[in-house]
Amino acid sequence: MERKERKRLAKEKRKLLRGLGQAKAVDRGQWQHTYLPGGKLGDSFEAKSGLPNRTKLFTVLGIESSCDDTGAAVVRSDGKILGESLASQNEIHEEWGGVVPGLARDAHIAKLDGVNIIDDDVDAIGVTVGPGLEICLRVGCNRARELAMQYNKPFVGVHHLEAHILMARLPDEASLSENEELVNVPATNDTHESQRTVGFPFMALLVSGGHCQILKCLGIGRYSILGGTLDDSLGEAFDKTARLLGLPVGGGGGPAVERLAREGDPNSVTLPLPLARRQSSDLSYAGLKTAVRLAVEKMQIEQDVEELDHNSKADVAASFQNMAIKHIEKKLGRAMAMVEDEGIKNLAVVGGVAANTELRSRIDTMCKDRGWRMFVPPPRLCTDQGSMSAWAAIERLMMGSSDSAEDQDVFARYPFGQIDLSNDTEIK
Repeated sequence: MERKERKRLAKEKRKLLRGLGQAKAVDRGQWQHTYLPGGKLGDSFEAKSGLPNRTKLFTVLGIESSCDDTGAAVVRSDGKILGESLASQNEIHEEWGGVVPGLARDAHIAKLDGVNIIDDDVDAIGVTVGPGLEICLRVGCNRARELAMQYNKPFVGVHHLEAHILMARLPDEASLSENEELVNVPATNDTHESQRTVGFPFMALLVSGGHCQILKCLGIGRYSILGGTLDDSLGEAFDKTARLLGLPVGGGGGPAVERLAREGDPNSVTLPLPLARRQSSDLSYAGLKTAVRLAVEKMQIEQDVEELDHNSKADVAASFQNMAIKHIEKKLGRAMAMVEDEGIKNLAVVGGVAANTELRSRIDTMCKDRGWRMFVPPPRLCTDQGSMSAWAAIERLMMGSSDSAEDQDVFARYPFGQIDLSNDTEIK
């Protein structure tokens, strides 16, 4: 009996280590590198490369090269974007039907070689160091490190997913309703007064090309994952559906599917609701992706064609988008119920897929029905760009946190570290 029990426990341990049936990119002690800049309690930040003078407004150069877009921007610590540049690689990758890492790296090198600063114009430098494509991350990181060391500037290695989340806090009065105001962060002996669109704690729905997570956001570097994808992200599912339907994916499969879906009937193609019986906030899009492929193949046989006509493709796109968002709605609803008892009723919707108008509209309706407030960055700030790296660096610097440019590495996988939830200190 003991032998059988040992075998069972060993099997469960192997399953845990492989992460079978569990959300991806969640720290369970299996990762060598995790992101935890302020420690488990979020109160042990270090200024490893110094800090700018935070008693007055300061500026940060942000660089982003985690995948296939090269972004650089200068942002002031009050949230004002002073200048930005974004070089798209859509034309480079379109003929390949997806991102080719080597080509993306070469394009980043060509653009970032020309990035420089005037010493007095920039007070600190932030750059995305993970997660992402390692050979692409390294291009931006190396250029930022060179500049930081050359000009002796404070340096911040930015976490890509945190940068998306924090864009919802970028002060933007235009995004507020008539009776809403920005959250004021009082001045201290070390920092100037500032404002944020939403204060901690809040919940975030992060939906992008490579990630899909529902998180409780407690402070800078302090995130508790309530649910995550077991396989594909929502963005990946959109991309694969676009390719299946023969749509141009150079500008991203998501926008292509969204445009076509406007012409279709969202209830015309029967598709399954993923994880319908699973009592959790985890998500899965691999099964839905397969169901779409099978539905297309069935329609081709029924219509005796090799390629569906435009109207049929529109119906498939609309039905897929409808079910993909319905899956989000169900799992998000479970997560919202989990945190409502803690007084959390603010939701940030962030990441590239947050630019999808149908998703924004339906989540907004969901929030209003539950008495929540939804915060979404403007569409152009949902996708990868330099401003997000600069703003995330500003948030870290305001907490007294910076990294060593000399020692900074990049990480293809870089999950949020496990935090101690017993620390309930209010952080705006």
